[in-house]
Amino acid sequence: MAIIAGIDEAGLGPILGPLVTAASVFRVPDEAADECLWSMLDGAVVRKGFRKSPALPVADSKTMHVRTSGLLHLERGVLGMTVQIGPPPGSLRELLRRIAPSGLEQMQEFPWYSGADLTLPRQAGADDLALRARALTEAMNRRGLSLESIRAEPVLVGQYNRLIGATRNKAVAAFGITARLLVYVFRTYADAPTRIFVDRQGGRVRYLRPLQRIFDGAKIRIVEESDSRSVYHIRDAGRCAEVHFVTAAEAESLPVALASMVCKYLRELFMELLNCWWADRCVDLNLKPTAGYYVDGKRFLIDIDEAISSEGIDRSILVRSR
Repeated sequence: MAIIAGIDEAGLGPILGPLVTAASVFRVPDEAADECLWSMLDGAVVRKGFRKSPALPVADSKTMHVRTSGLLHLERGVLGMTVQIGPPPGSLRELLRRIAPSGLEQMQEFPWYSGADLTLPRQAGADDLALRARALTEAMNRRGLSLESIRAEPVLVGQYNRLIGATRNKAVAAFGITARLLVYVFRTYADAPTRIFVDRQGGRVRYLRPLQRIFDGAKIRIVEESDSRSVYHIRDAGRCAEVHFVTAAEAESLPVALASMVCKYLRELFMELLNCWWADRCVDLNLKPTAGYYVDGKRFLIDIDEAISSEGIDRSILVRSR
């Protein structure tokens, strides 16, 4: 059996809310390692969210149109996949405990997260999710596929600002989080033939030196470095893997698309908690929620300025430094 994994992030650009990076890991028959997972699971998964489709949407999270459809399609895809590795999570904290324990630990630093929780699912019906997830399980069993792991690394604003302070570079900080997931997949699964697909970050083409720092002492060989793809073969202590940094990897790799959806879903849930906490303290303003991106994030900060002062909030745990 071979391992096919994907890594992606969401939330690098906003000024409010977390940056989330995630990995998904699938085990596939050796002879199917080159096949498209979307094709193998045709009928059980679909690349676009349709309200009436019986399949689970698994695609680039940017195609899920949260502003018009809410969390519905993200939730169907993420929770429908999550139940392939355990029982349905009934709350945000239960989901974090299972796939992102570091996020759960960080929540205590923030008044809008500390002690707070959200019931799941938020919009998708539990029976609807169960039917879709069961169809996916049957399709995966027929093709000999299994979802081995979903792992997420939410970086809440306090930790984000500390990372920026240490690195002085947003791209370097973000890649450091990706590196943790690369190491996790390699150390946990690369005793089998492994391919790890990573959505290419920024305009970087050459990753050899960063990989040498991450995998100190490993043998790393350049397979390809081009405008669209950079591929490296890594061998260390009996483990080996190919790491592919790919432009628009969410469109090519189902595991990357799933990782993208997990990131976006978790970020949206964290933003819901933040918006609700501030709305409760600005009841006279009829406070409009924010997604945290620059222009609307600035509007939101102006709206809650008095409440920030009255609540004695340290802005370094609320607003990103860059």
